Amino acid sequence: MKPDPSHFNLLARLLHWSMAVLILTMLFVGVIMVASLTLRPVLIDLHRPLGIAILLLALVRLGNRLSHRAPPLPADLPALQKFAAVASHWVLYALMLAMPLIGWAMLSAGGYPVVMFGSVHLPAIVPHSPGLYAPLRAAHGLLAYLLFATVLVHLSAALYHAWVRRDGVFPAMARGPRRERP
Repeated sequence: MKPDPSHFNLLARLLHWSMAVLILTMLFVGVIMVASLTLRPVLIDLHRPLGIAILLLALVRLGNRLSHRAPPLPADLPALQKFAAVASHWVLYALMLAMPLIGWAMLSAGGYPVVMFGSVHLPAIVPHSPGLYAPLRAAHGLLAYLLFATVLVHLSAALYHAWVRRDGVFPAMARGPRRERP
């Protein structure tokens, strides 16, 4: 089956929707983790492997995105909106990569083990340094807010294309091309 230029490929769609669930889960886990002392240990144990899963999936997704062209945006879309669409997607990619790396570096700088599950630990990626831990923690929190805002803008734009413009942008990621019946 040849690629359809009006839709994202199957891998892109699967990664998009699975990562959407993971990222939303991570945002809520992060908020609850900071707000709840009783749930904090359990949520930290969930937060770390989810972050690394997002990092790995983001790398796969970026590779897929670089090797497969995105469907074109509607020709009548204003230039500023086209720019915003492209820019916001690259901001999302940058955040999907930066957030887990900064979290990993933060834990490394704090001298905390990065426990994936059981006895599986990730190696430190920066030296233990309380002076480095503080700015990394601040950056991780600030980027979480930026990620949340970017996700809200992305979701708003998707709904605008689906419900207002009805221009095919949303179905390009929501489902594959329609097959004609014989």
